[in-house]
Amino acid sequence: MTSTAVPASAASRAETETDAVRTPRKAALASWIGSAVEYYDFFIYGTAAALIFPKLFFSAGNPQAAAIASFATFGVAYITRPLGAVALGHIGDRFGRKKVLTFTLLLMGLSTFMIGCLPTYDQIGILSPILLVIARLLQGVSAAGEQAGANSMTLEHAPANKRAFFTSFTLSGTQAGLILATLVFLPITQMPEAQMLSWGWRIPFFLSALVVAVGFWVRRTLPETPVFEKEQENETAGLPVAVLFRKQWDDVLRVIFAALVSVVSTIFSVFTLSYAVNTMKIDRPTMLTVLILANVVALGAIPAFAALADRIGRRPVFIFGALGSAALIWPYMWAISQGNLPLIFVFGILLSGVVYSAANGVWPSLYGEMFDTKVRLSGMAIGTQIGFALGGFAPVISASLLGDGPTGWVPVAAFVTATAGIAAVSIFTARETYRTPMEMLGKR
Repeated sequence: MTSTAVPASAASRAETETDAVRTPRKAALASWIGSAVEYYDFFIYGTAAALIFPKLFFSAGNPQAAAIASFATFGVAYITRPLGAVALGHIGDRFGRKKVLTFTLLLMGLSTFMIGCLPTYDQIGILSPILLVIARLLQGVSAAGEQAGANSMTLEHAPANKRAFFTSFTLSGTQAGLILATLVFLPITQMPEAQMLSWGWRIPFFLSALVVAVGFWVRRTLPETPVFEKEQENETAGLPVAVLFRKQWDDVLRVIFAALVSVVSTIFSVFTLSYAVNTMKIDRPTMLTVLILANVVALGAIPAFAALADRIGRRPVFIFGALGSAALIWPYMWAISQGNLPLIFVFGILLSGVVYSAANGVWPSLYGEMFDTKVRLSGMAIGTQIGFALGGFAPVISASLLGDGPTGWVPVAAFVTATAGIAAVSIFTARETYRTPMEMLGKR
C-alpha cells in the first residue's frame, strides 16, 4: 500500500511559511487592540479634563484657573513619560518587547480604574487633585513604553516591503481608543448635570477594567520578534541607553523634534474641545461628534498613507502631514470662533481625519527604522516621549496664550504652526529608509 503521508521536512516548511504569514498579522492585531485599550484609558482622561474635572477636583471660585489646573494635570503624565521611556526602553531592549507590552497594559488599567474611585475636591479638599496627579503620573509611565514597544514588535515582524503599513495599525488602534473614549462620554455628557458630576463621570474609568482584560488576552500568546531573538544570541547592549546616545544621539534629537507634531493632536482633541464648549458655548455633543467623525476618517486614512509611504518613502508623506496640519489649524480655529458648525465639521475632519493622519500613520516606521535593533525600543521611547511632553502641555500652554475677543485664538494657531513646522524640518534632515533591509537599519 502506498503511503500518502507528507514528509516531515515538507510539513515543517509549510508550517513555517504559514507562521511567517500569520505572525505579522497577529502582531499588527495585538498592537491595534493594545493601543486601543491604552489610549481609551488615556483619552477618557483628556475628555474629562476638558469638560468635567475643573468642576470636581479644583476650587470653583475661579473657573479659568480651574480649567488651567485641569489641563495641567493632563500634562503631568508627560513628565514621567521620558523617565518611563528610559526604564521601559532598557527592559524592552534587554529582555524583550513582550514583557514591556504586558506591563504597560496592566499599569494603565490599574491607574485608570483608580481615577474612577477618587473622591472630589468638595469631599477631601486639596488631597483630591494630589491623588489625581499621582494616578495621571502612573498613566504616563505606562504610555511611555506602550507605543514604542508595540511599534518595535510590529516593525520587526512585518514583511520587508510593508513595514509602514503594518506598523500603522498601532496608530489606528490609538484612533480607535479615542473614538471609543468619546463614544462612552457622549451619553455621559447628556445626563443631568448633578448626576453626571456625582457618579456618571466615573463610568468610563470603571469600564477600563473590561477593555484591559481584552487587550491582555490578545497579547498573551504573541511571540518575540526574530531580529530581537537573533540579537540575543549574538550580542546584547549592556546598557542600551548608553549605546544609543553614543552612536545615535542625532537620531534621538530628530525624533524629539519630529514628535512635536503631536501638538496638533492634543490641541485638536483637548484644547479646541474646551475652547468651543466653554468659551464659544457650542454644544458638547456637537464637538464630541466632530472628534468621533474625524477619528473614524483617520481609521482609513492612517493605513492608506502608510501604504503610500511603502511606495514613495516615509519622509515626503510625514512632511506633507506636518505642513498640512500647520496650515489647516487656522481655518479650523477660525470656524470655531465664528460658531460656524458646517465649517467646523469640514475643517476638523480635514485637519485631524485626513492631513494629520499622514504624519501620524508614518511615524511608527519612520522613527523605528532610524535605530538599530539592540536600541530600537529605547530610541523610539525616549525620543517620542520627550517630544510628546510638549504635546501633553500644549493645552495648558494654549489656555495661557488664548486672548480675548474674536481673534483670541490666533496665538494658539501660531503655536501649533510653529511646532508642526519644526517637526517637518527635522524629518527633512533624516535618512530615507523605506528600501533599507531590516538588518541594515540604524547601521552607520
